[in-house]
Amino acid sequence: MAKSKLTEMNNVGIVVESLDNAISFFTEIGLTLEGRTMVEGEWAGRITGLGNQSVEVAMMVTPDGHSRLELSRFLTPHTIADHRTAPVNSLGYLRIMFRVDDLDELLSRLTKHGAEVVGEVVNYENIYRLCYIRGTEGLLIGLAEQLGNQTATDILENP
Repeated sequence: MAKSKLTEMNNVGIVVESLDNAISFFTEIGLTLEGRTMVEGEWAGRITGLGNQSVEVAMMVTPDGHSRLELSRFLTPHTIADHRTAPVNSLGYLRIMFRVDDLDELLSRLTKHGAEVVGEVVNYENIYRLCYIRGTEGLLIGLAEQLGNQTATDILENP
């Protein structure tokens, strides 16, 4: 039997309280709303293990069209756990990283929308200027401005 091959990473999903606020925030970062829909019924619950569910979903797409962010707001069942204030070294913690062309300008705009820099903006090996922010609803988001032609993959060790 042939081994199945991964063909693409389809999307990253984040559960939010306010879909409209999350859409506005990620639009400010530079993503585009691709569409919204309701996902309802027992069939969806068979996938998630949550039983009958009702979820409002918005799909955001990156400017290059290669990556998507799925924002979900659960109407039923209600959300139960909140990991947004957990420190970044918590097991299973999730964050998303975006490459941007002008970190300072973007930070200036995002702070007007309530974003806060977690630590500080740091120069990494003259490859990137990086920072983490807490965005809408406290979501952890990484931002990276590439400084030259080199990327972080250029310095990774091959397995």
